[in-house]
Amino acid sequence: MQLVRPFASLCLDDIPLVGGKNASFGEMIRALGPQGVHVPDGFALTADAYRALLEGPGVQGEVRAALAGLDPRQVDALRAAGARCRRAIREAPWPEALSRELRDAYAVLSRQYGEAESDVAVRSSATAEDLPGASFAGQQETYLNVRGLPQLEEACRKCFASLFTDRAIAYRAERGFEHEKVQLSVGVQKMVRADQGGAGVIFTLDTESGFDRVVFITAIYGLGENIVQGVVNPDEYVVFKPTLVEISRRLGSKEIAMLYDEGGSRGTRNRPVPEALRDQFVLTREESSELARQALAIEKHYSARAGEPRPMDIEWAKDGRSGELFILQARPETAHAGRDPAKLVTWRLIERGAVRVRGRAVGTQIGAGPVARLDRAAQAREFVPGSVLVTGMTDPDWEPILRSAAAIVTDRGGRTCHAAIVSRELGIPCVVGTGNATSVLAQGEPVTVSCAEGETGLVLQGQLRFEKRELDARELPRTRTQILVNVGNPEQAFGHSFLPVDGVGLAREEFIIANAIGVHPMALLHPERTDAATQREIATRTRGYPSGADFFEQKLAEGVARIAAAFHPRPVIVRLSDFKTNEYAGLLGGAAFEPREENPMLGFRGASRYAHDAYREGFALECRALRRVREEMGLDNVIVMIPFCRTVPEALGVQQEMAKHGLARGAHGLQIYAMCEIPSNVLLMDRFAEHFDGFSIGSNDLTQLVLGVDRDSEILAGTFDERDPAVLRALEMAISEAHRAGRKIGICGQAPSDHPEVAEFLVRAGIDSLSLSADAVVATRLRVAELEAKQAAS
Repeated sequence: MQLVRPFASLCLDDIPLVGGKNASFGEMIRALGPQGVHVPDGFALTADAYRALLEGPGVQGEVRAALAGLDPRQVDALRAAGARCRRAIREAPWPEALSRELRDAYAVLSRQYGEAESDVAVRSSATAEDLPGASFAGQQETYLNVRGLPQLEEACRKCFASLFTDRAIAYRAERGFEHEKVQLSVGVQKMVRADQGGAGVIFTLDTESGFDRVVFITAIYGLGENIVQGVVNPDEYVVFKPTLVEISRRLGSKEIAMLYDEGGSRGTRNRPVPEALRDQFVLTREESSELARQALAIEKHYSARAGEPRPMDIEWAKDGRSGELFILQARPETAHAGRDPAKLVTWRLIERGAVRVRGRAVGTQIGAGPVARLDRAAQAREFVPGSVLVTGMTDPDWEPILRSAAAIVTDRGGRTCHAAIVSRELGIPCVVGTGNATSVLAQGEPVTVSCAEGETGLVLQGQLRFEKRELDARELPRTRTQILVNVGNPEQAFGHSFLPVDGVGLAREEFIIANAIGVHPMALLHPERTDAATQREIATRTRGYPSGADFFEQKLAEGVARIAAAFHPRPVIVRLSDFKTNEYAGLLGGAAFEPREENPMLGFRGASRYAHDAYREGFALECRALRRVREEMGLDNVIVMIPFCRTVPEALGVQQEMAKHGLARGAHGLQIYAMCEIPSNVLLMDRFAEHFDGFSIGSNDLTQLVLGVDRDSEILAGTFDERDPAVLRALEMAISEAHRAGRKIGICGQAPSDHPEVAEFLVRAGIDSLSLSADAVVATRLRVAELEAKQAAS
C-alpha cells in the first residue's frame, strides 16, 4: 500500500492512485521541467491513504448509509447526507502509518526549500478528476498557507472529507459517477508567494469561440483563489501562438487581493488593492509571452500523450519575491473537448431590446427568461427552472441552480471564474462582471441574455425572439470567386474564423476607434486643447498607458491584431479610418479639432485627411499601430487599404506619408489597396493601378456618386439603388479595367449581401472576390458555386 508519493515519482499513468491533479504535477515535473516549465514541488497522499482512512471503524458503512437512495435534487436530504459523510471522515482515526509517512515527506520538502516548516498548499485530487467531459471545477477543497505538521494533518483530513461536499455529491450523481468509484488523493505543494506577486488562469484556446491559435491568460494580484471564485475582475491577455507575441490586453478592476494572514491562525485574508496598482497591469508583455510559452509546452506534451489535440486549462502564479513564474495546475480543457471545427453553430437575435446591463460574455449563446435574483446558494428552493439567475458571484455550491438556469448574470468575476467555467460546460449563456446587475435588474423582470455580440455580453429588456443555426462547412462547395467576410467588431473575429471564407475583405478601423478607443486621436495627442472635463475623462480612459498616443496605438493595434490572428495566414484587408468630420467630432474631444461641413459625405474624409496638417499627427498613430501589427506581432497577412482617394497625386501623397512611419509599399511584403468608390477611380483605373496592388469596390459610395444621391438622405432613399443600370455599368468597367491593368479587384460594399442578383452580376463580370457580412456568407457561396458551374457548362 502506497500512502505518500513524491510528485517527482508520478506520471499520468498514476491517475487511479493520485488523481488527475497530482498525476499532472508529477508528469510536468518529470517531462516538462527540462523544457523550462516551472512547477513547485511536493508530494501526494494517495487513494490508498484515503481508503485506509475509510477502513477505520464504521466509517465506510456510515458513508454508504448516508448516500443510500439519496435524490440529490432534494436539497435538504442532500445537505444532511453530505454533513453525515464529512463528519464520519473528519472523526475517523488517523492511521499511524499515514501520520508517519506524512511527517517524513513534509520534513523532506521543508529541507528541500531550506526551511524548518514550509508553507504549503493542500489540494484535493479526485481519481476521476480532470477527465475529458467533466471539469470537476472546484468540487473539493483547497487550503492555502498551511504551515506546520498539526495544521497540515488537519488540512489533509478536511480535503479527504470534501469529497462529500453537497456540490460534489450532486455533481457526481448528475454525471453518472458512482460515489465509491471516485476516490480522493491530496496534494501537498510548496506555496508560491503569489500574495506578493500575482496569479491567474491560462487556457490554450479562446474560451468562448474555441479558436485554438491563441493563449488566453487572466491575472490578478495576490493568490489565485479569488479569480476562480469570481471575486475579482481580472486583467486579460491574448497571445498569438505562432509568434508567442501578445496581441491584446484588457485592464481588470482587481479590487482586492488574497494575502497571507500572518496572525496566529495563519491561512489567508483579503485586502483592498491600492488604486494605483489597480490601474496597472499585473503582467508585462514579456511575462505573458513566457506564460504562453510554458502553456504551449504543456499543451504539446499532453496532446502527444493523448494522441489528439488537447487544449489545456492551467493555473499559474508569480512569486513576488523572486519574480519567477510557476505553473500550479494543468488539466484538459473540457468545454470545447471533441469539438468539430467544421460544425458551425450561430446564434442571432431576431428582435432587439433596450440594454439593461453589460458585462463579459461567456460562450456565444442566447437565453431568455424572468430574472431570479438570489444572494446565496441556500436559496435554491426559491429558484424556478428556466429563470435567469442574477447574483453577485457563484461557487460550486450553486451548481444545482446553474444546471436549470436559462442564463447566468453576475456582478463580479472574469471569463475564467466558476460561473464561466460551469456555464461553458453546461452550454448556457453567461454574462459576468457586470458590476451592477443585482441592483439594476428586478425580480421577475423578463430579460434576454445575449453572448452573440462578441466579448461584450448584453442583458436586454424583454424575452426576445432569437434563432440558432447549425451548419457543416465541409458540405459547402469551393468556388473560383473568393468568398471573404467583412469584420467590424474584433470581438467577433475568433468566432468568425470558422466561417468557410478565404479571408477578410474589409476590417474597418472606425469600429475599433469608436468602441475600443472612443477619443479623437488629436485630443489624445493634444488634450490641452480640450476643456477640463474632457481632459479628466481622457486621463481616466488612458490609465495604465504611458501616454494618450500609446493608448491609441495599442488599442488600434490590438483590434486589428485580433482580426488578423483569427484568419492568419489568410489575407485581412484593413481599411484606414474613414470617419466623416461629423463622426470624428462625435468622439471625445473631437469637436475641438473638426470643421463644420454642410455635406460631410463629400468633405474632409478618407485620403484627403491623412497628409493634411489638421490630421497628419493622428494619421501617424494609425500607421504606427499597423506597423506594430505587421512587424512586432508578426501578422504580415494584413493588407492596408486607402479609402476615398480622389486623385492619383493624393494617392502618392498618402503613400509618402505612410512610408515615413514604416508602411512603405513592398517593404516587408506590404501590399496597399485602394477603395474603388469614386467615378474617378473607375475612369482612371489604369493610372491608379500603377500605385496600388489591388482594389475593393465600395458599392455604397460608388452608387451615391454615380447617381448623385446622398445616401444619408431620407427623401432620396428610394433613388439609391445599387442595381441601377448606371451603377452596374460602373461596376463592370471597374472590373474589366482592373484586370486589364493586371490588378485584383473585389467588392466589400453591402450590395452583394443585400441583393443576390448583384452578386450574380459581379461573378459573371469576373470579379475576383466578394466580401460579405457574416450572415450572408453561406447562402452566397452556394449561389456562386451554382452560377460558376453553369458558366463552366455553357
